[in-house]
Amino acid sequence: MSPADVVREWVRRFNAADVDGLAALYAEDAVNHQVVADPLHGREAIANLFRTEFTRATMVCEVEQILEDGEWAVMEWRDPLGLRGCGFFQVRDGRIVFQRGYFDQLSFFRQQGLAVPDHYLG
Repeated sequence: MSPADVVREWVRRFNAADVDGLAALYAEDAVNHQVVADPLHGREAIANLFRTEFTRATMVCEVEQILEDGEWAVMEWRDPLGLRGCGFFQVRDGRIVFQRGYFDQLSFFRQQGLAVPDHYLG
């Protein structure tokens, strides 16, 4: 699969809240760095992130565009509540080896009705 194809499949599994399916798209030693948190190292740590997030929030990814260059795919997305962001996916041999995501976490907390952690606002 091309990097763009992998990201399209990632979106399909994300929207189905398919944690095991999502985890299978990552290399065993993949890194996922959502810039609002420290990078996660390894498929199991990434799967745990998805388990936690799907348990506490209803998340939907609507693709605005996917761009591809070499082993990279870049996705601009939105959700039905108005949150927007983008993700960068480095793909080798059909697996995500690195992902970086940008979004406004404070808006995410508020839109999902989640408590904002005390340490978040300093």
